[in-house]
Amino acid sequence: MSPGIIVSCIAGYFAFLLLIAWFTSRRATNQSYFLGNKASPWFVVAFGLIGDTLSGVTFISVPGQVATAKFSYFQIVLGNVVGYVIIAEVLLPLYYRLNLTSIYSYLRERIGPFAQRTGAFFFIISRLTGAGARLFLAAIVFQKFVFDQWRIPFAVTVSVIIALILIYTVRGGIKTLVWTDTFQSAFLLMGLVLSVVAIGRELDLSFVGLGRAVWESPHSQVFFWDWKQPNYFWKQFIAGIFTALAMTGLDQNMMQKNLSCPSLKAAKKNIYSYTVILLGINALFLSLGALLFAYANAKGVAIPQSTDQLFPTLALTRLGAFAAVVFIFGLTAATFSSADSVLTTLTTSFCIDFLGMERDGGWTEERKARVRMAVHGMFAVLLLGIILLFQALAGGAIITAVLAIAGYTYGPLLGLFAFGILTGRQAFDRYTPLICVVSPAICWFVQRNSESLLGGYKLGFELLVLNALLTFLGLVIFSGKEKPLAHRVIQGFGKQ
Repeated sequence: MSPGIIVSCIAGYFAFLLLIAWFTSRRATNQSYFLGNKASPWFVVAFGLIGDTLSGVTFISVPGQVATAKFSYFQIVLGNVVGYVIIAEVLLPLYYRLNLTSIYSYLRERIGPFAQRTGAFFFIISRLTGAGARLFLAAIVFQKFVFDQWRIPFAVTVSVIIALILIYTVRGGIKTLVWTDTFQSAFLLMGLVLSVVAIGRELDLSFVGLGRAVWESPHSQVFFWDWKQPNYFWKQFIAGIFTALAMTGLDQNMMQKNLSCPSLKAAKKNIYSYTVILLGINALFLSLGALLFAYANAKGVAIPQSTDQLFPTLALTRLGAFAAVVFIFGLTAATFSSADSVLTTLTTSFCIDFLGMERDGGWTEERKARVRMAVHGMFAVLLLGIILLFQALAGGAIITAVLAIAGYTYGPLLGLFAFGILTGRQAFDRYTPLICVVSPAICWFVQRNSESLLGGYKLGFELLVLNALLTFLGLVIFSGKEKPLAHRVIQGFGKQ
């Protein structure tokens, strides 16, 4: 497919996003930006969250990593299901009862201002690096197949993508994103399903034949039982539970859309519907990976050194015009959906948790709007810097890097919330930042030396759990007796 056609597809897609943004951001207020006026339909939020969760990492890297990891990623997905149930039954009731805009405001009520800012800081670091990795993965494909041919530098490519995202998110915020992400999720899923159809057509396989090809693939093993290996079932299943809790339930980016639903009941419907859909979609992405390798073997196509490039290479050079168009629309959806809500939720956390926009009474609506737009732009520049850093350091499957980053940055968040919800003790707030830095440092040392320290045991994605546990224990050690405020917050967290 020619670069001109690819750019035309992207331009048409972006024009539609702008149209949605224009309709949804008219008469938008600060309340619209932060929580969509608490009027987002739950089923729209649920469908839109698909694009937020999957992004370019799942679209490209999950099929690509099938070569080395087989279907072991599904073990994490099964653990995610348990995590989403806990989110629906424990965390969402807490957030709705306290009527939160930033979920880290809970840490201020429960522990203190240092805890709130520490939680927000780790979220900002987590989301900047995670979104940077996701957007990098998609942008590098556009660069390789389009902009390199026009001799346009990668920095310019990414700058244009971020500028486009900035245009349609800066005014409407969550009110706009609820609808644009629904549109993008639809295109992402269309790209997935029609890519499978395209491969089936090239291999002359029926629907049943595609299923048999996946079942008989040497890459389709799901469960692994060697306890010393990082892909051991219970390691990944338990890590999946805590990953869902941390990367969804304790993540402002994922929770802000849930909190835009009109009621707790609607938000729960959103989470449970999203959980069921996500199981099927991840199974389909892994199946796509098996089919891609089956196609490459059948046609004698050399596997790229970076398996992340297998899907785009086949879609854009071997599978025909239909597959190429489908891939471009799917990847474009993944590209924009992986970064647009991040800018909004980073802005929300910074304005509320660091600037005290909701807490301090001296903020007029005009001043709030002016400051949040400036912060929105600041995070766009920071995201650009992170992506360029990934360009310099990238190697291997990006999804592995994203999950590794999550283990270090979301672990302290999980420990902070676990301490607040599960205990009645009052932590010494001033020590919170130190505890949340020391815990990841210890985890880094243990992970680098796990085989020698633990008799051959390789520490994998369960690093997140260890990090959270160390943070939790540190807070318990540096804490005193329960205080009345903490008691009230804990005892009432499940009531709505």
